[in-house]
Amino acid sequence: MKNLAELRKIKERALQRRQLSGEEARARVTVAMGTCGIAAGARNTMKAILAEIEQRQIKDVVVTQTGCIGLCEYEPLVKIQVGAEEPIWYGKIDAARAATLIAKRLIDGQPVTEWEVQTTHTS
Repeated sequence: MKNLAELRKIKERALQRRQLSGEEARARVTVAMGTCGIAAGARNTMKAILAEIEQRQIKDVVVTQTGCIGLCEYEPLVKIQVGAEEPIWYGKIDAARAATLIAKRLIDGQPVTEWEVQTTHTS
């Protein structure tokens, strides 16, 4: 993030994606954006996820954010839920890993097990 205007653009894109109803979205991507996540680079992760989804013209995915989930050592954290499947939290998802995560999980349909974080937190 270079400035507040850039963050606003990211927020606007995320809000547009959030407007999809639950029935229209085949998947939900949630980025943990608590202060710990932001300090670890979650803004850049969010930006990279939105850019990847936009570049691939994926229209049926909702991107949202949440606060800290208490697993600060794994930040930036990203949760992906596809359909009715159990959501999976992924840890240490920086901007570089975000593109790979979107490609493997949302395009190929395969979990990226090496980045999974075991948690009981589902929000």
